[in-house]
Amino acid sequence: MTFKQQKTIAMEDNTNLFETLFASATDYSKTGFELIKLKALDKFSEVVSSLISHYIVLIVIASFTLFVSLGLAYWLGEILGKIYFGFFAVAVLYGISGLVINFLFHKTIKRIVADYLIKKVLK
Repeated sequence: MTFKQQKTIAMEDNTNLFETLFASATDYSKTGFELIKLKALDKFSEVVSSLISHYIVLIVIASFTLFVSLGLAYWLGEILGKIYFGFFAVAVLYGISGLVINFLFHKTIKRIVADYLIKKVLK
């Protein structure tokens, strides 16, 4: 075997090695990208499912609050002599509660919700 033939064989081996290395690097990058997509999908589905379950509980609590409010409004209306007075009294109660929550607990509620969402995303 001549030097030229040995050099050609060595170059072909280097070419095959480079092609194999390039194919491995391509497969690795595709696998890494797929892993990132799957992790993002996992986090997204966890956050959405958690929010949906919380929204269902919120709807149940809101329904309960609505019916209790209606009952309280009718009851107060009978006591005050006119049904609409009971509704005004309940509306004032909710208005005062809303103002108190807004001025005293707004930052706390905002922080709790933000911390919860961040914890769910980074989990």
